[in-house]
Amino acid sequence: MQNNDPHHDRAPGAVSQPSVSPEKLPGIRHVIAVASGKGGVGKSTVSVNLALALQQLGGRVGLLDADILGPSIPVMLGLPTGQRPETTADQKIVPAERRGLKAISMGMLTGDDNPAILRGPMVGKYLKMFIGSVHWGQLDYLIIDFPPGTGDTQLTLAQSVPLSGAVIVTTPQDVSLKIARRGLRAFETLNVAILGLVENMSSFTCPHCGEDTDIFRRGGGERMSLELGIRFLGAIPLDADIVTGGDEGRPIVAEKPNSVAAQAYVAIATVLADRLEALPTTALGAFAWNWETNEEEPAWVESAVQPMGSPTTPVGFRRRDARTMSVLWEDGRRDDFDVRDLRLACPCALCVEEMSGRPLLDPKSVLPDVAPQTISSAGNYAIVFRWNDGHSTGIYSVKHLRALAERFAAKVVDDV
Repeated sequence: MQNNDPHHDRAPGAVSQPSVSPEKLPGIRHVIAVASGKGGVGKSTVSVNLALALQQLGGRVGLLDADILGPSIPVMLGLPTGQRPETTADQKIVPAERRGLKAISMGMLTGDDNPAILRGPMVGKYLKMFIGSVHWGQLDYLIIDFPPGTGDTQLTLAQSVPLSGAVIVTTPQDVSLKIARRGLRAFETLNVAILGLVENMSSFTCPHCGEDTDIFRRGGGERMSLELGIRFLGAIPLDADIVTGGDEGRPIVAEKPNSVAAQAYVAIATVLADRLEALPTTALGAFAWNWETNEEEPAWVESAVQPMGSPTTPVGFRRRDARTMSVLWEDGRRDDFDVRDLRLACPCALCVEEMSGRPLLDPKSVLPDVAPQTISSAGNYAIVFRWNDGHSTGIYSVKHLRALAERFAAKVVDDV
């Protein structure tokens, strides 16, 4: 049986922990993923022009090109390539700046004719560098141009960055919509809010006769948004000036701000900015909690509890005593976990057989006094334990944690 829980997707012996510490993105109000399940939908073009449109609305904006193996942002912004970036006194990378937009990309480091031939761990290394070692300064929005797919790179980013939400890009035809739907579901699994969907290459208007031609069909994105109950942010027309501007480093939002396409981007940016302001503030935020000393203990936000609150959104963690971790959920439930029970319930590939779900961990091998050393947030969807017995390969999704709470509670009732 296939298991779609991201914390199961681990090779034996792999260390599954947040790629950067929670304090790595100070001064950034919103981090937005621009993503799709496939390539060729114009996601990078949307990222660049959306970033510039948010800037036109008065925002301070940065752009992170997370497509390490196929970067395209430098070309679209007209940035020089193959040059070593400047660094600050504390060895932070200074992002390039063009048109007031701060940007970082692998393409700036490698040059046009030097491919980045990297294995997965090295891709992760560069992603960690771009996330945690760039001096972004104060930003209202950091746009992350995600690579296509729903694999290890996407998971690393979702674990490493406190994402405000994701914008899904698709083209109108059915094959693109089906794959975009998978990308959307992947973000939902990772507990990342879906900010909305953009339909790119929506229609083509002939510059000579003014007739519209739906080359890739039309309206598929809006229909999909209605089916899934997510926000439809808007449609971008198929415009030759978008293509030419991207190839020549002259994005259409900056070069032809009065064009139909540029105005469509500004309209989408306006809806997106309003959507971000309306999102509820995350009660806890990122944390790295030392269990023994209780330093950096997460918040315990009673005011975030609401009658219709999410059963899988924690709004409080607390060290009740040396052996007990308490969790407060948004729906008002409170659960106490014995830390050894949590160690025994580790879902990683060393402790659970991935295909069958058969337990591999012998309870007798776990010491009675086992305890966490640190407990860290992993994106919006999980926490990571580093145990004092050396074990650190398990990511506990909030859904897994809630399920454990209900299972433990039912066991207590049965025992009584």
